Amino acid sequence: MFQLLCLVSAVLLILPFQSYSQEKKTMPDGTDGTELTIPRVDSITGKSTNLQPNEVNAKFTTFRIGMGYIGDYVTYSQSSTFKQQMDSANLDVQPKFLTRDFRVLGSGKFNTKRDLSFKFGIMYDGSLNEWLLRESGLTIGVPELFGHIFIGRTKEGYSMIKVMNGHSPWTAERQMALDAIPILADGIKYFGHLPKSTLFWNLGYYNDLFSKGQGFSTYAWQYDARVGFLPTYNKETNRVLHVAINYRYGQPVDGKITLKSRPESNPTPQIINTGSFAADHSIHVGGELYYSTGKLLLGSEVTTHKYYSPEGGDHQFFGGDAVITYLFTGGERPYRQDAALMGFVNVKNPVFKGGWGAWEGVLRFSTLSLDDGNIHGGKFWRITPMVNWYMTKILRTEFIYGYGVLDRFNLSGAVQFYQVRFQVTMM
Repeated sequence: MFQLLCLVSAVLLILPFQSYSQEKKTMPDGTDGTELTIPRVDSITGKSTNLQPNEVNAKFTTFRIGMGYIGDYVTYSQSSTFKQQMDSANLDVQPKFLTRDFRVLGSGKFNTKRDLSFKFGIMYDGSLNEWLLRESGLTIGVPELFGHIFIGRTKEGYSMIKVMNGHSPWTAERQMALDAIPILADGIKYFGHLPKSTLFWNLGYYNDLFSKGQGFSTYAWQYDARVGFLPTYNKETNRVLHVAINYRYGQPVDGKITLKSRPESNPTPQIINTGSFAADHSIHVGGELYYSTGKLLLGSEVTTHKYYSPEGGDHQFFGGDAVITYLFTGGERPYRQDAALMGFVNVKNPVFKGGWGAWEGVLRFSTLSLDDGNIHGGKFWRITPMVNWYMTKILRTEFIYGYGVLDRFNLSGAVQFYQVRFQVTMM
């Protein structure tokens, strides 16, 4: 199947190109909502007039270089019961500063009539203390099918917050319930939208032909689908109501799987953990609901993970979140219809130009249960008030408080988190 889809994509590259829309100024830079500039060349000087400072235009392609850094500090206030639970799990929960990740990215648009671009990324993972290949591959425009095809390593396309660039969400970490979905996969993704009807979709097939043995590659193969529509959408006012469903079917490697999650704090250990259990296939179903005015955002995502095994029985786990955010000062968070997700905050009054930057208040509740039948991985819920300070479009600091309760080992223990995150983003 994967080879067939690649062949179809190759055929698209050599077919006659026909545009179905007005002249475009940008094209997707991969699948996470970032964009590449389509160069506009001055007829007299022969130079591009619209590229960003980190972009250049060669004869056959543009090239953009980017980077990102995230560093986290966390300290705790732990109840005696929570400490007892950590002792039982043999986990060390201590104040810590940790580089979450440092990444270098490169991308560019080839000088072809059909949209064709490349992207590569490498990242140092502070938790694993190793370098990893991030989203890397080719993006092919298919206006005949109202979208694009990506071939390579990418995010599967399950959940808005999971698809979004890791530096752009309103919270420090994605909700726990999404940790069962691997962050990356190798394969092919078809994504697109119909502007007038406001329908959108991501469809993907992935396997572990090249990634087998890597930490994120817990599935031999999987299919993903994300489909939704916008009951309300006004691009001028940035008002949007977004509704989507997600579906995923996959086969775990070697017929077994382990689910585990950190409590939305990257330096903190994975405090809920099922251990390895038998599963010859799994089905995941989720829903997304978001309403945004650009400054105000209300949203929720819920998901169910069901694992099937004729040997060990079936198991089902559930989790989700609800969030409200508001940008108090100059700035707004745009909705990207082409990718069906929220983009980076536009900072209208950056600090280095005499402004206050953009200040955003966030309140989120999230929960995940990894208990079912004879599996006792634990249940955890957390409420998180936090403040984001976007000093400029590339500098962000997050001030985070969290209160959570863990049910595990027949005990219920509380823990408080005091977190600060420093983030640099040039993409």
